Amino acid sequence: MRSPLTRRGLLAAGSGLAAATALPALSGCSSLAAADSDPDTLVVHTQLGTTAPGSPTYLSLLDGFRKENPGVKVKNLINGDDLGQVYETSRLARKEADVVMVNIDDKTVAWTDVGATIDVTHHLDAWGLRERVLPDALAQWTDDKGRLRGFPYFAANWPVAYNRALLERAGVDALPATGDELIAASRKLRAKGIQPVTVGGNDWTGQKLLAQVIQTFLTKDEARHVYSTGDFSGRGVREGIEYFVTLRDAGVFADKAQGLTSDTMTTQYNTQAAAVESAMSSALAKVPDGVARHTDVGGWPLAGGSVHAKPTIMRTYTLIGFWISPNGTKKIDLVEKFVRYMYRPESVARFITESGRDMALHTDTVSKDFPLVAAARRLGGDVSEVLLADVYVPAPANQPLITATSTSFTRGTSAAKVRAALEAAYRTG
Repeated sequence: MRSPLTRRGLLAAGSGLAAATALPALSGCSSLAAADSDPDTLVVHTQLGTTAPGSPTYLSLLDGFRKENPGVKVKNLINGDDLGQVYETSRLARKEADVVMVNIDDKTVAWTDVGATIDVTHHLDAWGLRERVLPDALAQWTDDKGRLRGFPYFAANWPVAYNRALLERAGVDALPATGDELIAASRKLRAKGIQPVTVGGNDWTGQKLLAQVIQTFLTKDEARHVYSTGDFSGRGVREGIEYFVTLRDAGVFADKAQGLTSDTMTTQYNTQAAAVESAMSSALAKVPDGVARHTDVGGWPLAGGSVHAKPTIMRTYTLIGFWISPNGTKKIDLVEKFVRYMYRPESVARFITESGRDMALHTDTVSKDFPLVAAARRLGGDVSEVLLADVYVPAPANQPLITATSTSFTRGTSAAKVRAALEAAYRTG
């Protein structure tokens, strides 16, 4: 897939260097002051450091790295969802950080292609780290030209969480495995005043669940084509959209799902106002102990004629990894020390045991304090896996797809209108 973000587009996105001063601060430093020319200072730009899952562990590991390397100073620059924009602006001024810790998503999909970050294949091999990385993670971080965008680190299993106690209260004795069973369970739950499937129909969580349901009738290759091109005209796609609409209009999703967010979703599940949620690892880690004790994780129920043999989950290895910037190549020895330190088995294990993170690296560590995360890792052959399409969606279509998602979760919207909204996201983005 050729990204729509070009060098000219990257320049336009920053609206020139004057736009930089208008962007959010980076831990007290503007984006134009992000880089440090001191050869003994490593500048790391990250989404970890505030409330993001894994932040306390990361900051503790960073302290350990500083103590182990007293001659190396580390400047930590922290941003949230706006990291991509802030990094691009600092790159325009050639003041970007040396290492960037961010997902492959939206803007970042194009970074290696336009020279905002480098291909790290050589460094992965030269530093002897290839065998540490799961093969699927390497595949997902490699672009269509064979370039490795960065060093994979965080991963996520994305199963469906079922509150067994609420289901039993409503008279549902087993986890639904088919669409008909899910509809029947939803009716029983509603009769008891319990919302069935809670979902952020107005944000990325709804976008992901919609794509998962649509893939009921799609192979991974077919889904890859659909989400990279915006062509929703195929038979399997149309059947998947119709299945989604059937579930929606049967009352499977929570009331007014089109206006809910990821925060609303997790609150409804964690307070037992809803019985089911599609939850990635970070959400599973936040389920309170009292709710986790009677939560089972499984897959999304299938419709008749599905191409999958078992209920589906999503799984991704494209969460936060280590990208190297052009500035970082000037301090490659420091970058190597930092990446090697974070790749150590004991460093990886701490994210699992302390923060409930799934990792893109080989590890035997399992956390007893995050039982649902561990249970999701064990699902294995009990479920089928569908594509998490983030890497394949062109960046300009990403936000329009979320708008289309809200339309899709609005009860009464026909399958044809859902399809039209999804296709329009690719034309207007």
